Amino acid sequence: MKRTDMACDFLPDDCPQPEYVHSFTVTVNKELSEKLRRPEGKYCTVESRAVLERNRERYREIACELGDALKRLLPNKTESVLVVGLGNPNMTADSLGAKTCASLMAARHLPQENERAKIGVLTPNVLGVTGIESFDVVAGVVERTSPDAVIAVDSLASAAVSRIASAFQATDTGITPGSGVSNHRARLCRESLGVPVVSLGVPLVVYASTIIEDATGKECPENAMDDVGKMVVTPKDIDVYVSDCADILAAAVTEAFCRKSRGKCVRL
Repeated sequence: MKRTDMACDFLPDDCPQPEYVHSFTVTVNKELSEKLRRPEGKYCTVESRAVLERNRERYREIACELGDALKRLLPNKTESVLVVGLGNPNMTADSLGAKTCASLMAARHLPQENERAKIGVLTPNVLGVTGIESFDVVAGVVERTSPDAVIAVDSLASAAVSRIASAFQATDTGITPGSGVSNHRARLCRESLGVPVVSLGVPLVVYASTIIEDATGKECPENAMDDVGKMVVTPKDIDVYVSDCADILAAAVTEAFCRKSRGKCVRL
């Protein structure tokens, strides 16, 4: 089984890397769910090499596509949303959630005539730092503030090196923090929190075994799996990638809940 958070990693990889921006949706039904061991639901992916190529002119286009995906995945008339930045903000590759929240304008406390929906932001950090499970923090805030939905932002893992910082995924299935690096925590989803949960993320790490398989065209040898194969690798420019991806995700959330016309709320 591929070590990945990306539903698109299970599709036949016979399409060339998009030159600009390409979006598509994968619907995982019960049969596929059992086969792929992924929750049933819709997985929307936006692919673009804009971040890798520092083509900032394309950032707004990516954000608008993701904003549209969020609108489709969330219930109609979603007026208030809690954006949760998962991960460890002190680890660069795992700080996507925290940086996205830092780039958002929290508007939950503003008057309703404001042009933005009620957006609250929360960065619960990780168990190893706070001694408290992220789920417990989020569940407590959801119970007290009663948002219409939760958007959980986190760094993801991919089974394809080519998708690092170039594939943006939104799904209505929720998220299990740490699942991409085999550190499963309590799951954030509609069943556990009582409100719709959409997860939003970008693959920023990849297993060394994936790199070996990409380079050789063969599965990683068993004798390498215990050592090299379990290593999690990230690009040397990860700080730049995380910063730019966080800006795009924050702009996507703003676009989804902005009461102005398409694209006018995105600042990139």
